[in-house]
Amino acid sequence: MIPHLQTLFSRELDTLAREVSLYPDDESLWKAVPGCPNSGGNLVMHLAGNLRHFIGARYGGTGYVRDRDAEFSMRGLSRDELLKLIAAAKADVAATLAALDPSVLTESYLAPGDRKVETGLWLMHLAVHLGYHLGQIDYHRRTVTGNRAGTDALPLQPLVRM
Repeated sequence: MIPHLQTLFSRELDTLAREVSLYPDDESLWKAVPGCPNSGGNLVMHLAGNLRHFIGARYGGTGYVRDRDAEFSMRGLSRDELLKLIAAAKADVAATLAALDPSVLTESYLAPGDRKVETGLWLMHLAVHLGYHLGQIDYHRRTVTGNRAGTDALPLQPLVRM
């Protein structure tokens, strides 16, 4: 399962970086859209913080300290700054999963709300969470820019192993 998780996290984080790059300017990342509670910029910060915390710090011992409130309250970071956050999250996830002992996947993990979840399932949940918000960012970008261009969000090539 670990190689599959590595592939999915890498693919989704690459797509996230492409989404950020498709915003025409820094300001559009932070525009409010009626009916959408979060801007694209805040969702990028949330995804980077989430992965660096739950994978990098919890399983990889990176020492990353999350400020979840800031992920939703800060505004105005540039596209370059957000791309650096994505790169840091990708590096943390890659290093952690590369070093993760497969036996950990069947161990119990105490998820938020004091819920016990099997680690493998928790990591799959984090990958789905990333994809969920990635779709929201795509919708936000298309809405604020009027640009219908896609990002090749789900390329199958990274999944091909033959």
